[in-house]
Amino acid sequence: MTLHAPESPTQGTAAAQATDAVLDCEETMSRGEIEALQLTRLQHTVAYAYDRVPLYKRKFDAAGIHPSDLRELSDLGNFPFTTKDDLREEYPFGMFAVPQHEVARIHASSGTTGRPTVVGYTKQDLADWAKLVARCLRASGVRPGMKVHNAYGYGLFTGGLGAHAGAEALGCTVIPISGGQTERQIQLIQDFEPEVILATPTYLLTIADAMAHMGIDPTSTSLKYAVLGAEPWTEEMRHELEMTMNIKACDIYGLSEVMGPGVAGEAVETQDGSHIWEDHFRPEIIDAFNPVVGKENVLRDGEHGELVFTSLTKEALPIIRYRTKDLTRLLPGTARPAHRRMGRITGRSDDMIILRGVNVFPSQIEEIALRIPELSPHFQLELTRPENQRMDQMTVKIERRETCTFEQSTTAARTLQEQIKIHVGSSCRVDVVEPGSLERSNGKLRRIYDLRPKS
Repeated sequence: MTLHAPESPTQGTAAAQATDAVLDCEETMSRGEIEALQLTRLQHTVAYAYDRVPLYKRKFDAAGIHPSDLRELSDLGNFPFTTKDDLREEYPFGMFAVPQHEVARIHASSGTTGRPTVVGYTKQDLADWAKLVARCLRASGVRPGMKVHNAYGYGLFTGGLGAHAGAEALGCTVIPISGGQTERQIQLIQDFEPEVILATPTYLLTIADAMAHMGIDPTSTSLKYAVLGAEPWTEEMRHELEMTMNIKACDIYGLSEVMGPGVAGEAVETQDGSHIWEDHFRPEIIDAFNPVVGKENVLRDGEHGELVFTSLTKEALPIIRYRTKDLTRLLPGTARPAHRRMGRITGRSDDMIILRGVNVFPSQIEEIALRIPELSPHFQLELTRPENQRMDQMTVKIERRETCTFEQSTTAARTLQEQIKIHVGSSCRVDVVEPGSLERSNGKLRRIYDLRPKS
């Protein structure tokens, strides 16, 4: 059965193109149909993981719970969480539920903070992954036949190859440039004239800045759509990119341990948060700082907390209640009514800065800074502890815009400092620096520089 998405009369050409697409039948299901499908798949997945992955058998047995105890969707909250540490302890292949000859591909994290987390895929997993990425791209306005400039990193990172397969599955022409080589990226955009770019938001900002410095008007390219992910970004950043490049920019969400990009995607006609594809994943929200197992401790839709995922269809690496560390909330579906949306990710619990008892996230600083016209989106946060002092200090280093004078930058610094104090609740220093002086993104951007002495 094929149905068409409803048209939105308020969104102009992009929305008209976006609604001219045939949806997967699962995108048109009712909420009741989705939840019935979830329960069937969830009961299978929990039993499958228990039978095939020793870690899950140990964890379930230790918690005194059995797959047969899952009789309704809310019962999932009684099962133990899975964490990144679990995957590291089972390195390399202890989390796999199928024999090695059935694993068609392996991806892994960088392992910069410890052992890498390793994930595997069967041929069916890869087909499902490509279908879900294609679903995300289609929701974001991408259509078969468009040229897609893929600036996500290739290799063991899931972003590049995951996005690549999804674009091909949608029927697009893929330009697999990967990350970095910014001047080369710009040359290919000019020569190949793609309609779509896939990248992290900060790297797309790097490309736009480089175009301007090369004398190229970023609004003059062939690009019409940007599908951006792999790092939190704000509505203010969306506005910056859309105005700078004359594009429509939508979010795509995923993480390697759950699948990779394509777990959720944003619709171009609404641009109101990513719809989670709940025919393949069951999301929950928990208290990030008091994560107690028990279905009574799962937060209600609309409440902020940590996002937790359980896979419903994965064969090689089923994942049960994986703690993502991403902070958000669940909201009713709009463009895909049966599939709940994620609110914008406000940050990650492991990226949170605790400064003099106040919780600070880089996305909060980005949101405030981009409301001040004299300041650019390029900033870093430096954490220091001055000698002979017990209190930490945060310095926001942020570039002024090219058109901003020295006097204006002084005023802007004072405004940013005051707004951070008002809206975040923390005192900080602000240093406005010269345009182009801070490190640029070649993929994922490092925002926090912790220069405090290590004990």
